[in-house]
Amino acid sequence: MIEKNILLKEVDPVIFFGINNCNINKLTKFFPSIKIVARNNEIKLFGSEAETKALSEKIFYLINYCKKYKQLPDEVIDYIFSEENQSVVNETLNFNEVILTFNSNGKPIRAFTPNQKILVESCNQNDLVFVTGPAGSGKTYTAIALAVRALKNREMKRIILSRPAVEAGENLGYLPGNLKEKLDPYLQPLYDALRDMFPFKKLKEYIEENVIEIAPLAYMRGRTLDNAFVILDEAQNATYMQLKMFLTRMGRNAKFIVTGDTTQVDLPRINDSGLVTAIEILKNIEGISSIV
Repeated sequence: MIEKNILLKEVDPVIFFGINNCNINKLTKFFPSIKIVARNNEIKLFGSEAETKALSEKIFYLINYCKKYKQLPDEVIDYIFSEENQSVVNETLNFNEVILTFNSNGKPIRAFTPNQKILVESCNQNDLVFVTGPAGSGKTYTAIALAVRALKNREMKRIILSRPAVEAGENLGYLPGNLKEKLDPYLQPLYDALRDMFPFKKLKEYIEENVIEIAPLAYMRGRTLDNAFVILDEAQNATYMQLKMFLTRMGRNAKFIVTGDTTQVDLPRINDSGLVTAIEILKNIEGISSIV
C-alpha cells in the first residue's frame, strides 16, 4: 500500500469536495479499494500503486475542469470515470475548448466555432444576447446548451423556448389535433435539441412540470419571466411589436437569447421583420450584446 498526496491549487475545495463531501464519496464508489481522505486543500489516497495512479490521473482531470469552469457537475465526474470513456477521455476533454454540458449519452457538448465561443462569453457577461447568422451555424443548439447548463447548475429555475408560428414558404392549412398538436410542427427543432441533451424520461418530466416550457411567441404576452433562461428562435419572423412585447417579459435573474437569420424572413413582407431594428436600437447598451 502506498500514500499519494494531491494539492488543490487554484481550486476552491468547497466546490471540488462538494456538499458534505458528496463528490469525494462518489470517487470512492468508483474506486472502493482506495481510501480517500480530503482535508483543507489536500486529498490523500491510500491503496495499491496501480489503482492509486489511475485514480490520481482522473482527479487531475477533475481539478483542471474545476479550475477552468469553477464548478464540478456530477455528469463531468460520471463522464471521466466511465469505463467506456476511459480510452478517449484524454482526447475528448480538451480544456482549451468550451464544454457547455453533456448530452444524454454522457458525451460533452462544446462550443467549437469562434462565434459559438463568443456567444458563450457574451451570455456569461450579459442579460440579453442577439445572435444572427446563417442556418447550420449552431446558433439555436448552442443557446439551448447554455440554457441546459444554467438549469443543471441551478443558476436558473426553468427554461422557456419560443418561436413565431410562421410557415416557411408554403401554406400547410388547418392542422388537426389540440393546441399542442397544432403547434408542435413549428417547435420541433427545439424538441430535437432538448432530446439530445436530456434522457427521454427526464425531459418528459421537466416538460410536464413546466421546468422546460416550449411555447409560440404569441403566448408570451402578459407574462413576467423571473429566474428563467429564455430563448427566442427564428426571431427574423417576429415583427417589431412582437419583439418589443417579448423583450419586455424579462424579469429578475432572467437571461434572454434571441437568435435569427435575417436572410430567411418568411413574413409576407421582408420589411415586417423587427429583428434588425431591435438590434440597432439596443446596441451599445450595457448588459446587451449582439453577435452578427
